[in-house]
Amino acid sequence: MTLKRFISGLAGTKAPGPNTTFTVFHIYYALELMSERPLGRSKLAEKLNVGEGAVRTIISRLMDAGLIVTSKTGCSLTAKGKRIWRQFEEAFPQRVEVPQTALTSSDFNFGFLVKNCGHKVKSGIDQRDAAIIAGARRCLVVVCQEGHLRIGGVSESIEVQFPEASHVILGLLKPEENDVIVVAGGDSLLKAKRGAFAAGWTLLDG
Repeated sequence: MTLKRFISGLAGTKAPGPNTTFTVFHIYYALELMSERPLGRSKLAEKLNVGEGAVRTIISRLMDAGLIVTSKTGCSLTAKGKRIWRQFEEAFPQRVEVPQTALTSSDFNFGFLVKNCGHKVKSGIDQRDAAIIAGARRCLVVVCQEGHLRIGGVSESIEVQFPEASHVILGLLKPEENDVIVVAGGDSLLKAKRGAFAAGWTLLDG
């Protein structure tokens, strides 16, 4: 089973229960947070910006899937959870806050590097739509192709047209041939990160 199908299954509605109030992003972000250190339920709810009911369901599903265990110190990843998290790290090896530039002009900007998916980007509209639906205000989609950073229909080489912004983005996200950079902007860092994740998620198989 692909990572995308597995994680989507954890976030989906499970009959006969009510509709979930969280998304694939919350599953991803919970795993990211727990990969850093054990977290208690209230702290996890605060970080994910979800209610107590939602965080209980998230924890329950992660436990049922064998991805986490709970203890007095909080929730932490199991060996299986660490393997799943490594798959996320392989798909999105760079995940960083991006400062304001000529190309990233929102109050808050967050970028994801998506490995080896440049051939899947058409106009970038699908990625931008996903980011907006997830709460972002805008989304930049850049493909590393033939040694240049390209934005479909806008620029064949942002290094030439936007040298300062390109320098910042290259330094932070370090793309290689056929990689994709998605940078979402929003009115909070969490919304920007959620938008960037959603844009990158559209490019994964499964």
